[in-house]
Amino acid sequence: MATQAADVEAQAKEFAETFARVRAEVGKVIVGQEEIVEGVLVALFAGGHVLLEGLPGLGKTSLVKTLAGALDLQFSRIQFTPDLMPADIIGTTVLRESEDGKRTFEFQRGPIFSNVVLTDEINRATPKTQSALLEAMQEGSVTVSGTTNKLPQPFLVLATQNPIELEGTYPLPEAQLDRFLLKLLVPRSSMNDLVAILNRTTGDSDAKPSRVADHEALMKFRELVRRVPAAKPVTEYAAKIALATHADHELAVPLVKSYVRFGDSPRGAQALLLCGKALALASGRFHVAVDDLRRIAKSALRHRLILNFDGEASGVSTDKVLDEVLAKVAP
Repeated sequence: MATQAADVEAQAKEFAETFARVRAEVGKVIVGQEEIVEGVLVALFAGGHVLLEGLPGLGKTSLVKTLAGALDLQFSRIQFTPDLMPADIIGTTVLRESEDGKRTFEFQRGPIFSNVVLTDEINRATPKTQSALLEAMQEGSVTVSGTTNKLPQPFLVLATQNPIELEGTYPLPEAQLDRFLLKLLVPRSSMNDLVAILNRTTGDSDAKPSRVADHEALMKFRELVRRVPAAKPVTEYAAKIALATHADHELAVPLVKSYVRFGDSPRGAQALLLCGKALALASGRFHVAVDDLRRIAKSALRHRLILNFDGEASGVSTDKVLDEVLAKVAP
């Protein structure tokens, strides 16, 4: 037992060190945005997809490219536009003619066949094109002409979207939003961060991340995250938070009863606990704490709550609703 405990402690230490090193490499390119970087790394090590929301020019694309470079992962970028078609993402079957004149159908892979896929401005494409990502995000595969093609592992979608109030945007359907492990809100840079960005990007230096780990190490860490134990009270707290977002549940807080039409899904509770495990390991612990869940709760749940008409009209945000849930629902 002592040997097993020492092995677990060593693995947790290795995870924390790798997490910190990747964060440091990202910091060579990305100025500030510590919470966003942490959230993306948590999702990456937990094995989920991320939705980044913010205005253009805040460094979302640079963050994703830097992350792929630090982990030596294959990277591809898809620019979503209103005329983008599903085949432009997943690929299509084409007719090939060999040298001897024989014609055969061959599947030509699309840019979705990468380890890290940046889907830029995802809400500028039509719902039909947005839905092309559903199977890829949920099953890790795409089906074309009745044939299922597995995607390379690890597979991570990092989607950026503009605030839905901007012109030419199509809100993501609820089923697709639910496939994102986390939704992170990218804020504007502070004065100090903006000055640092200007100095870094207008000079003659070109910072590039060094390789910290590879895809095999990442897959090993993903397995480790799922092995982190959660005590019964911690698991029950995750369930309480999720149930408290439903207006008809006894745990519902006043803002939920007044403004929430549909509450959190089971995937949200799963995301909450899984990301809590990744945060625990990043801190060098092999057990989940209540504070880990509270720290990641808004990122894991904000995109899964659907406000009713009164909530939309009153301008209440899902973050404000979740703040009340976290304040009033006890562990």
